[in-house]
Amino acid sequence: MQLSHGGEPSPTGGPVARWSVEQVLALAPDEASRRAGTRLGAAGPWSGTGCDAAGAVWGLCKGSGSTPYRTVVDTTGPACSCSCPSRKFPCKHALGLLLLRASDDAAFRPGEPADWAAAWIEGRRARAARTGEPAAGGDSMRGPVDTGAARKRAERRAERVTGGAQELEQRLADLLRGGLAATDRSGHGPWEETAARMVDAQAPGLAARVRELGAITGSGPGWPVRLLEECGLLHLLDTAWLGRDRLPDPLASTVRTRVGLPVSAEGPPVRDHWLVLAQYDTPDGRIVTRRIWLYGRETGRTALLLSFGAAGRSPAQALPVGAMIDAELTPYPGGGRLRAELGEQFGATAPAGPPPGIAAAAAPAVYGNALRDDPWLDAWPVTLRDVIPVPSKDGWQVADAHADSALPIAPAALSRPGLWKLVALSGGGPVTVFGEIGHRGFDPYAAWDPGEGEEGGRTTGRPVVQLL
Repeated sequence: MQLSHGGEPSPTGGPVARWSVEQVLALAPDEASRRAGTRLGAAGPWSGTGCDAAGAVWGLCKGSGSTPYRTVVDTTGPACSCSCPSRKFPCKHALGLLLLRASDDAAFRPGEPADWAAAWIEGRRARAARTGEPAAGGDSMRGPVDTGAARKRAERRAERVTGGAQELEQRLADLLRGGLAATDRSGHGPWEETAARMVDAQAPGLAARVRELGAITGSGPGWPVRLLEECGLLHLLDTAWLGRDRLPDPLASTVRTRVGLPVSAEGPPVRDHWLVLAQYDTPDGRIVTRRIWLYGRETGRTALLLSFGAAGRSPAQALPVGAMIDAELTPYPGGGRLRAELGEQFGATAPAGPPPGIAAAAAPAVYGNALRDDPWLDAWPVTLRDVIPVPSKDGWQVADAHADSALPIAPAALSRPGLWKLVALSGGGPVTVFGEIGHRGFDPYAAWDPGEGEEGGRTTGRPVVQLL
């Protein structure tokens, strides 16, 4: 099995940056390859792993036979070769090797490649020299080179996604014609079948939403209403994809992201003093997703950093919550432009007080405005000032200390110990709380002590309290 994405660049420049877990997973041809590659992203099945400064990595992967599979990847293309019989590009062994490289640098011995890997690497670089391709540098790690071949691959994937969206529209129409109330009798089988079809269409975002529909069926009183609401949002996403050429560019980027197409950070970097609001990990099978929320003191922007860890490892990116960093962020395209990529950092971190907040009564309007740019948003980040956690008839809420208004705390937060941390920190008095406001309520992530503040540029009081 051999793979070549975007020509044969010559990796003769300086040391090449390692791929991130997210970049590797974006190469997976389907969900099955993604899962299989993730299982091979640990050191256990690998031996003889190595790398060179020009971007090549190689290793031997133990399989079911007596002879291990020989896998070599040139990350500057990217391109790879493997002795396995798979016809998928890249195969699970190439994905596993890159995931191991992304999460465990110590597993690779720098130096000259093994003889079996050297032959393929030298042949590839010789072809690059003959065709006169430009040398690849660290920027090649952003993904495949934008050539005609890459455009054709993108077009083919878009065609598959379009076919999947059309099929999903037909299934939604059949569902509504048969009646939502009857769906609880068929179980999860039809939903999983439809989700699998969306995976085949290379639309993992659609597949995830279909699985969520299956979880709603029979989930408690009022589930047909909730199912109808989510079916409506899925129909909106389908029709938006099918008519994406008529959408404004930001909304079209949001739609591409929502159906599951990979995107890259773009545009000029934004330098600011960023306050680290919260950091927490979410497991997704063997992949761990880390979310880091930042607030820019000068720009007033809130940004989200995402990083991923493979094979049960924690993501490498970490920032101290409650600290201020002077850094550049490059935003990703799409509605709201929340997600960003961390760039160069300047100087050391320093402690800081809480960000400015808004009243509880203003939070729903902030979420409503964000929905105009991304109708599929479940929640939007806000900082609430002077709120008090108080019990309510259906659980808990955060009440405005100066007005007759309150927000329900989201059901997901009611079972977490962070709720009791918030109650204890408040002690019946007002606090500043950062979290997300959505249609399910307010989900608190971090809070500041009532005495937290700044005097003459010096932070006073106790540090931020994480609620996750």
